[in-house]
Amino acid sequence: MKLTASLTSPYARKIRVLLAEKKIPHQLEVDSPWETDTAVPALNPLGKVPVLESDEGEVFFDSPVIAGFLEALDQPPHFMPQDGMAAVRVRQTEALADGILDAAVLAHLERMRPAEAQLASNIERQCAKIERALQTLETRLGDTPWFHDGRISLADVAVGCALEYIDLRLPALNWRERFPGLTAFAARIGARPSFVSTRPPG
Repeated sequence: MKLTASLTSPYARKIRVLLAEKKIPHQLEVDSPWETDTAVPALNPLGKVPVLESDEGEVFFDSPVIAGFLEALDQPPHFMPQDGMAAVRVRQTEALADGILDAAVLAHLERMRPAEAQLASNIERQCAKIERALQTLETRLGDTPWFHDGRISLADVAVGCALEYIDLRLPALNWRERFPGLTAFAARIGARPSFVSTRPPG
């Protein structure tokens, strides 16, 4: 099994965490779709990571699909509940976390442009999305250690990756000042070996 990923991609990190938690042997091929010599478009026509090639040569993308494939391997521990509606709720939280990532990536790319070309309104719009999503997550988490059914799931992995990506790309948001529940959650999940070993370079 081979995973093609950028070390700073939060979407790829979600899969790397799952692979580490499940102890699934794999080869990590580091490749950034932003490089001129990237091989990613040959694997994924959308030119995005992560991309997973199974031992049988089948290619899967993007991260929600790859996460579903890893669960289908029936390799414990499981990160999706068996009950259909419970699984939908986990996927909903994952989608919220991935939406935070989408907004953070867009805000970061806007800030990477020359100062005179940046649109402050675009950055503000993306940061407003992040703020609303964080408030929703804070409410959903409440005083429980994990988001669903008292155990770690794909939702928690996705949220943990999203929170640390904000720290990496948008530290000025200072989200910990406003969301104590998520702050405690980030410390809890961030201490897991799977998160420590996949933390992106600064």
